[in-house]
Amino acid sequence: MLKFVIVISLLSIAFYSESQNQEIIIGANQPENYISLLENKNVGLVVNNTSLAENSHLVDFLLNKQINVKKIFAPEHGFRGDASAGEEIEDGIDLKTGVPVFSLYGETRKPSKGHLANIDVMVFDIQDVGCRFYTYISTLHLVIEACAENNIPLVVLDRPNPNGDYIAGPILKQEFESFVGMDPIPIVHGLTVGELAKMIEGEKWHNAEQDCDLTIIPVKNYSHSTKYELPVKPSPNLPNYLSVRLYPSLCFFEATSVSVGRGTDFPFQVLGGLDPELGKFEFTPQSIPEVAVNPPNMGKVCYGVDLRELEVIPEFTLRYFFHFYHQYINEEDFLTSEDWINKLAGTNSLIEQIREGKSEEEIIESWQPELKIYKILREKYLLYPDFE
Repeated sequence: MLKFVIVISLLSIAFYSESQNQEIIIGANQPENYISLLENKNVGLVVNNTSLAENSHLVDFLLNKQINVKKIFAPEHGFRGDASAGEEIEDGIDLKTGVPVFSLYGETRKPSKGHLANIDVMVFDIQDVGCRFYTYISTLHLVIEACAENNIPLVVLDRPNPNGDYIAGPILKQEFESFVGMDPIPIVHGLTVGELAKMIEGEKWHNAEQDCDLTIIPVKNYSHSTKYELPVKPSPNLPNYLSVRLYPSLCFFEATSVSVGRGTDFPFQVLGGLDPELGKFEFTPQSIPEVAVNPPNMGKVCYGVDLRELEVIPEFTLRYFFHFYHQYINEEDFLTSEDWINKLAGTNSLIEQIREGKSEEEIIESWQPELKIYKILREKYLLYPDFE
């Protein structure tokens, strides 16, 4: 039998039938609902710089409450969130608390049996941005699997999804599974990490034979229609609301010669390549320690567009990709890695459709049958009122 424990207070339930203007209360800020699950236990934490509880880091918060935090597990960008994208994270010690820190973004991506020795319960508390290729949810998948394999309960402290108000993009095909896409969900999946954890466990997408003893601490006063601006940047190159909202549409450019602004003060808010004909806006990427080390087109002037001037931020769109793709005479001057774009898309059909001259409307329409099935599946795992 599947083990799901969903902790929802009467106050939270009452909210759903009243106003959406009440203060959002994240899972971490509800210690009354989870401290009892951790008391007198050896606790492991999967956390990063976004893991704040009542204005302090969750590690410090729990230690101040006399919780025995034995180990910290760090995802991509590290425990303090100060490593560049793709930079390997090393094991170490948190200098502030002396708690051992184990990397889940290096040779090890999944907690091993040795890592979990002497751990009685694991806690996952990381802010996601609602995109399949954002690797924090791949870490979530593997943590669920490891906890199930080792009979260790997992508590997920839920947080809002800043892109949780819609669903878009192709569904991941199994042959394109990777660390930037482990589950058959669309690019913009419309779930919080708590809801996604339920789905991963409920659909048995992990490889463990046993069930995961999973407890979700839901967000209070949240619905999928709620606009949510992150109080802390979730990773070094998503510094603000604009970048978070544009991220689903711009990430495909990571497989091209076009810069998304890594190495500038405005990553994922601009686009530019080396040809002056690509646009009048200019920027020059530079290496920025702990943010963008050796970014694409480093030290070279890029020409393109400044998306900070947008009056309305679009939902997931291919318009930007189409715009730049069609300005290059030779595809090989634009597309630097077909394998990478296929992994980001979760399918090889996207680039094939673009090469065939399909319009954005035709491509989006081709995704709809699978998205319809996904939306029905998603309804089983929702913890919050859905968007309209």
